[in-house]
Parts: sequence; C-alpha cells; structure tokens
Amino acid sequence: MQVVNFITFVVQFLFMEVPTQQMSLGKKIQIYNAFTKFRLASLVVLSALSGYLFAGGNNGLHIFYLLLGGTLVTAASNGSNQIWERDLDKLMKRTERRPIPMGTMSVKEAYTLVVVSLLAGTYLLFLINIYSALLGLAAFILYVFVYTPMKRISPWAVFVGAFPGAIPPMLGAIAATNDFGLLPGVLFFVQFMWQFPHFWAIAWVLYDDYKAGGFSLLPSSKGQSSASAFQILVYSFAMIPFSLLPWILGWTGIPTLIIATIASTVFFLYAYKLYISCETKDARKLMFASFVYLPVIQFLYVFDRNAEAIKQLF
Repeated sequence: MQVVNFITFVVQFLFMEVPTQQMSLGKKIQIYNAFTKFRLASLVVLSALSGYLFAGGNNGLHIFYLLLGGTLVTAASNGSNQIWERDLDKLMKRTERRPIPMGTMSVKEAYTLVVVSLLAGTYLLFLINIYSALLGLAAFILYVFVYTPMKRISPWAVFVGAFPGAIPPMLGAIAATNDFGLLPGVLFFVQFMWQFPHFWAIAWVLYDDYKAGGFSLLPSSKGQSSASAFQILVYSFAMIPFSLLPWILGWTGIPTLIIATIASTVFFLYAYKLYISCETKDARKLMFASFVYLPVIQFLYVFDRNAEAIKQLF
C-alpha cells in the first residue's frame, strides 16, 4: 500500500497544473517527454531489463520497480543535462526547441521535476535491493556532475560517460542476484565497449551542431577525419570478440556464437565503410546500426541462456 501511495504521489506531481502558465494535459506531457527524453530513458531501461532476465530474475514486482525506477532516474539525468546546458542549447539547432530555451518550462520547475524523479526512482530501486539504488545514484552523479561539464573540456568525456552509460545491464543483473560478480561485470563491459563507436558515430553526424555549442567529442582533434574513423573502426572490431564473452564463459550456446558473430561483423563493416569514405552518410548508417545492435545482442543472450525455459512455455 505504501508503494501504491508513493507512486500515486509521484504521478500526481508530474502531471499537476503549472502555476505560471495554463496548458492542456497533453501539452504538459509533451513538455515533460522532451525534458526527460522519455523515449531514450525507455531504451536505457531495456538494457537493465535484459541484465535482470539474463541473471535469472523472475520477480514480476521487481521488474516493475526496475523499469519504473530506472526510467525515473534516467529521466532525472536527462533533465539535469538540460538544466546544465540550457544556455548552450540555444546555440544548437537540435536542442534550441527544448522546454527551457523555449520558455515552456521554468528552471525552478525543471529542478523540482529532476529532484522528485531522482528520489522516486532511487526509492523504487531501493525496494529491490540497496545495490540497485546505489548504482542508480552512481550513474546519475557520474553523468550529471562529471560527464556533462567535461563535454566542453575534453574528448575524454566520452570515456567518462561510458561508465554511467554501461551501468544499466549491470544494475539489472545485480537487481536479480543482489551481488557484484563476474556476470554483471561482463554485461557492463560489453555495453561499455559498444558506447565508443555508438557515441562517436553520433558525434560525427552532429559534428557541426556540437561545434556550435562548444563541444568537441570525436576522438581526434581533427574532427571528422580518418584518424577519428580509425578509432571508431578499432572499437567496432573489438566488439566481435567482446560480444562473445557470454559464450566463451559457457553461459550461452551456439546461437550466441553464430548470431553475435554475424551481427558484430556487420557492425564492423559499417565502421569500415566510414573509415574508407569519412562521409557523414556512412556515420549515420553506423549510428542507426548501433541502436539496433545493442538490444539484439543483449536479448540474444537472454533468450539463448533461457532457451529451455522458453521452450517449456510453448
């Protein structure tokens, strides 16, 4: 009952009427969706869910806490990023229409939404176990207070950002096992390595926009160059053996060996094409391929590891 009352309070807060400006419920939902990047937050918690299921978790209530809690903590991180960069967002085309630059959300309301989302999300993760809550908080702190300000200082921000970005599958696994072990570490490492070609492809596609905001995130100081493309290529190649770690450790079977090898090779070929051409159109293809690649690999692990249990259901 306490959990239900708590969630009811959060929902009522999130959709309460804005005192400074009359607007419809639908408009308010759109503003909060843009501020928290809800779609991106949902994709992030899918990684946490894959980690939970891969580690053998099967508690329906814990899955609910994990999905909602993870979404709220991620939303708080995304919102904090927009508060921090509200003046820079006005300089970039892709961000100039965000709620704060547009004036549809006040900074005070933004801070309040972030705090409530963070507290609510952390509380829900705590209901699973203390480690899940601590990992959620760690991801928030690293993303907001280390990665975000570092983005304008050094391309090493991508390396720093890869740590909070790789926490979700590890958090999911620890939500199931209540233990820091090899399995959560492997899931963390696979997603950690994936983030380099993924984010550098995004940085390549949005290079001019990032430059307008004062961000330099490609690995080479020359920007969109063969040097940057080469590093993207190296990390993409590394994903071939790293994606096979669950199979190497005996946690999955032949499906992982075959499908992960094919998917990782295709991913590498997209990176190779970018290295040859150094054209934005090929970086965009790699970017979209990275969005598909990660959930395919992660849920391949889940289905392969639990193949017998799935067969019994049918």
